[in-house]
Amino acid sequence: MDTNPAYTSLVAVGDSFTEGMSDLMPDGSYRGWADLLAARMAARTPGFQYANLAVRGKLIGQIVEEQVGVAAAMGADVITLVGGLNDTLRPKCDMGRVKGLLTEAVERLAPSCKQLVLMRSPGRQGPVLERFRPRMEELFACVDELAARHGAVVVDLYGAPGLSDPRMWDVDRLHLTAEGHRRVAEAVWQALGHEAEDPDWHAPLPAALPPGWVARRIADARFTKQHLLPWIGRRLTGRSSGDGRPPKRPDLLPYETPGA
Repeated sequence: MDTNPAYTSLVAVGDSFTEGMSDLMPDGSYRGWADLLAARMAARTPGFQYANLAVRGKLIGQIVEEQVGVAAAMGADVITLVGGLNDTLRPKCDMGRVKGLLTEAVERLAPSCKQLVLMRSPGRQGPVLERFRPRMEELFACVDELAARHGAVVVDLYGAPGLSDPRMWDVDRLHLTAEGHRRVAEAVWQALGHEAEDPDWHAPLPAALPPGWVARRIADARFTKQHLLPWIGRRLTGRSSGDGRPPKRPDLLPYETPGA
């Protein structure tokens, strides 16, 4: 791959991870790794264009149906695709179907851009990861196989010790903090052939004393009330956090860093 290549456009496809939750901005919007990456690329390429089609809560079938065709038609230099993880976290998950849909997405996107970027998504340490690890690793094996077949770049966030640290995750335990998103942007930046700004993005965080029993119980109660129970409610009623929500940045337009 060329060193410091001159890409002129970026389209991001996916779910809440690519939308930018939980990198919260003062105005209540989410920034996230894709916006950070676009800002870096725009800073070195006048007229750089960016679209972000991601919507929180989307399953891989919805991503294929609602985003992939739109992204392919844009003809961007770089397309990032991250999807399928929401499916693996469902109690009932047909991994054959998930992998088939991911394959369809890659087969449609790879020929439409100069560089397709896939990811092995990060996983937070804890019982949730352990429960769903086999499904996640089956998904990531499919990602690796598809990348090799179609010339895509794979960014291995799953293997980054720093991103598995609970301190990198928001109180909902599903989305990265601002620092986590910064590290992901750096990882993709490097994977695209740019010179590293943070060579140690994957490094573990400095050791720290774990929170005490009382602090853990308070955090557990907060998590259950604010995030777990609403999530269960949506599953039981067939709703999604992304229902009726438009794509984050639906058009491929020149990108200017907010506040610039």
